[in-house]
Amino acid sequence: MERPPGHMLRVGGVPLHVVCEGSGPVCVLSAGLGMGWFDWDPVVPLLTGHRTVVRFDRPGLGFSAPPLEPPTTAGEAARIAGVLDALGLGGPATVVGHSLAGFHAEAFARLHPRRTAGIVLVDSSVEEERGAAPARELRTTAAHARGLVLAAAGLPRALGPSLRKLTVRAASVTRQDPAPAELVRRTYGTGRVLRALLMENARYRDVAAELHELRDRHPLPPVPVTVLAASPGTGSAVERRWLERQRALAARLDGRFEAVAPAGHLLMYDRPQSIAAAVLAMPLAPDGA
Repeated sequence: MERPPGHMLRVGGVPLHVVCEGSGPVCVLSAGLGMGWFDWDPVVPLLTGHRTVVRFDRPGLGFSAPPLEPPTTAGEAARIAGVLDALGLGGPATVVGHSLAGFHAEAFARLHPRRTAGIVLVDSSVEEERGAAPARELRTTAAHARGLVLAAAGLPRALGPSLRKLTVRAASVTRQDPAPAELVRRTYGTGRVLRALLMENARYRDVAAELHELRDRHPLPPVPVTVLAASPGTGSAVERRWLERQRALAARLDGRFEAVAPAGHLLMYDRPQSIAAAVLAMPLAPDGA
């Protein structure tokens, strides 16, 4: 397989795989738990004629080096800022966060208000509970140990790509993974990606609790916010509850709510045009950055 596009840039002491394409105002695309830069492939061509599109793999994911420490909300917001700094993009950016990365996008806006032009939350994670899960350090240690054991047993190579395929089928109405099989094998077939995925999952509630604390201390800047919620169209109680939670998130952030149907959690696969439209509808920053 050819070398992946983009560059390896050191951000926060970790070599990160970063891809920057297009021209014009900047937007950053950050994928959900355990996902990589290529998961945005269906969206990027719809934006690069109008925006400078930045994608990156969080530590351990995609082609980035392993993390130096477990993820935190402030740390992920700083990572987005660090990626933009490494690319020499100092002006305001529209930050697009999918699923778990919705926490990161909101945190970036609260901690870096002058660098934020707008926020698009794509079927973002929502946690009403304010408290972190108990035994954080024990969970962190257990996730690290579990990753090492599973990697040593060769399970990522044997099962990683298949589990990725099953996950995409379950979270997309198209039920198809557009990512090349060889690219999936080179990423999800590694212990490095498995360990990063397990760590992000182990610290999920902690990151959510940290965002609740940030909301109390750092007001959201007066920038446009769009919340896109996936609606498979089943009409089930689970779907109705999810849409209610997403609508409440939009109201809390004084943002625009849009239910996108038919679509699964992987909106970038099912309805990439809806994400691109939300980004392009954002007003340009005053300095035109």
